[in-house]
Amino acid sequence: MKLMDISEVSKQTGVAASAIRHYEEKGLITSVGRRGLKRLFGPEVLDQLALITLGKTGGFSLDEIRSMFGPDGRPALSRQKLHDKVDDLERQIEHLTTLRDMIRHVAECPAPSHMECRKFQQLIRISGKQRKTKPNRLPSQISNL
Repeated sequence: MKLMDISEVSKQTGVAASAIRHYEEKGLITSVGRRGLKRLFGPEVLDQLALITLGKTGGFSLDEIRSMFGPDGRPALSRQKLHDKVDDLERQIEHLTTLRDMIRHVAECPAPSHMECRKFQQLIRISGKQRKTKPNRLPSQISNL
């Protein structure tokens, strides 16, 4: 088994050494020893870092990603959690699609000003109410406009 120091792992994966250290602190990966002051990793860390990167791209938190590894460090993916994430992504896509369509409408609206556009006025009212209850969330009522 060829061991790699942290700089070799970083070079092969494109993951910054600081991120690798952070992932180790969070318990997502484990070094197998040290060469001087540098951490050493086995070849399995390359797949682990690829899974971490994929999970982050998919919107999983580091805690959720940590649960995707078994005690031996090998992937142990929960199909239910993956289905739940797909459902969450579908909701986000639906909200973003609706928001995109609303912004496009406002950009192309023939009203003399945006404030004279009925849909824009509704969007502002809904967003104002939503901001008070759930900041940084897309208004669920947008799709009803």
